[in-house]
Amino acid sequence: MTALWKKDVQIHDKVNSFTVGKDQEFDLILAKADVLGNLAHTKMLASIGLLSSEEMQEIHKELKNIYQIILQGDFVIDPGVEDVHSQIEFLLTEKLGDMGKKIHSGRSRNDQILLDLKLYIREALMETVDSVEELFTQLQILSEAHKHVIIPGYTHLQVAMPSSFGLWFGCYAESLTDDLQLLLAAYKITNQNPLGSAAGYGSSFPLDRTMTTELLGFDDLNYNVMYAQMGRGKVEKTVSFALSSVASTLSKMAMEVCLFMSQNFAFVSFPEEFTTGSSIMPHKKNPDVFELIRAKCNRLQALPTEIAFITTNLPFGYNRDLQIIKEHFLPAFTELISCIDMAVLLFKNIIISEDIIDKPIYDYLFSVDEVNRLVLEGMPFRDAYKQVGMDIKNGSFSPDKTVIHTHKGSIGNLCTQNIQEKCSRIVAEFSFETVTKKLNELLAL
Repeated sequence: MTALWKKDVQIHDKVNSFTVGKDQEFDLILAKADVLGNLAHTKMLASIGLLSSEEMQEIHKELKNIYQIILQGDFVIDPGVEDVHSQIEFLLTEKLGDMGKKIHSGRSRNDQILLDLKLYIREALMETVDSVEELFTQLQILSEAHKHVIIPGYTHLQVAMPSSFGLWFGCYAESLTDDLQLLLAAYKITNQNPLGSAAGYGSSFPLDRTMTTELLGFDDLNYNVMYAQMGRGKVEKTVSFALSSVASTLSKMAMEVCLFMSQNFAFVSFPEEFTTGSSIMPHKKNPDVFELIRAKCNRLQALPTEIAFITTNLPFGYNRDLQIIKEHFLPAFTELISCIDMAVLLFKNIIISEDIIDKPIYDYLFSVDEVNRLVLEGMPFRDAYKQVGMDIKNGSFSPDKTVIHTHKGSIGNLCTQNIQEKCSRIVAEFSFETVTKKLNELLAL
C-alpha cells in the first residue's frame, strides 16, 4: 500500500482494508480541492525558502495537468494507494522525482484533509445556494401568478380560514430565505483556513498562513492550530444542520403537494408524464417524485444527529472516527440539489385548480371574516363570534366569499418584492465572486 505515513512495516491486509474503508471512493470527490491546496501550499513553501522558484514552477505545472485530468473525469486512485493525497504526491514524484516529495513539508494529512473538506464544502455550498435561489424564484413566480386563487387554510387538518396559492407558494419562498441565512452561517464557519495547523499543534517551519488564506480566497484563518483540528466534525455538523433546514422546507412542501394532488383535495395536478401509474389500477397518477423528495429530505434531516453521535465527546487531537462522516456527509449536497432540481421541474409544470372554494364544504372558511365584518360595524367581538357561531349551528350561515385582507403579508398584500429583497441581501453576503476570482488566479499562476 502506498501511504504518506508508511515506513518499513507492512500493515496487515485486514487492518488496511478496515481502516481505509471507503476513503478511495469518497476521496475522488475531493481531488480538485487537494490540487488547489497543493498549489497554495507549495507557493507558500517557495516564499519561505523550502522550495526554489524553479521547483515550484515545475510542481505547479504538473499539478495543473492533474487538475485537468480531474476535470476530464479521468483521475483515479490506483489500487494499493491509500487516499487522494498519496495519489497526487505519487503522481508528482513519478514525474518529478524527489522534488515531488517536498510538497508535504510543514503539513500533516490532518490539515490537508481538513483543507480539502473546507474547499469542497465551500464549492458545494455555492451550488446549493444557486439551486435554492432557483427554487425560490420559481415559487415567487407561482405566488404572483396565482395570488387571486383562494384555497382553504387548515389548522389540525380542519378547514380554518381563507388562504391562497399566492400565500402558499410565497410561504415556502420566504422559508427558503431563513434556510439561506443558515447556509450563510455555515458558509462563514467553513470559510476559514485550517492549513498550517498540521496535526493540530502547528509546525517548527516558519509557515505563512496568511498567504495561503489569501491565495485560497478564505475570509479568515482558524488561528488556534488546535481548534483548527477540533473544527473537523463541527464544520460538517454545522453545514449538515443548514442542509437539513432546506430539506425540512422541501419535505413539508412535498407532503402538502401530495395532499393537494389527492382526489379528496384536487387542488393541483401535473401532466401525466410527471406522475407514475399502478400495475393494477389504470386510473392512478401517483406523486412519486414528491414522495421521494419527502423521504430523501427526511433522511437528510437525520444527518446532523448522526454526525453529533459520531463526534460527541471525542478527545482532543485527530481521531479516526471522523473518517466515516464523509460517507454520508459528502453525498448530502448532491442528494439535496437533486431534490431541489426535481421540485423546480415539477413546479414549472404544475396545474392549479381555480374553483376550489365554490364547493359548499368550504363555506365555513369565511366565518372569521364574517365575525370581523360585524365588529367593523360596531358589534363587540365576543357578541359577533357568538352570533356567527349560532348561525353555523342553525344552518343559516351564508358566507360572502369575497376576501379582503390587506395588511402586510396577507392574501391581498403578499409583499413579494420585500421577500425578494430579503433573499437578495442574504445571497449577496456570500461574496462567491471573491472566492471564484482567487481560485482562478491560483490556477493561472
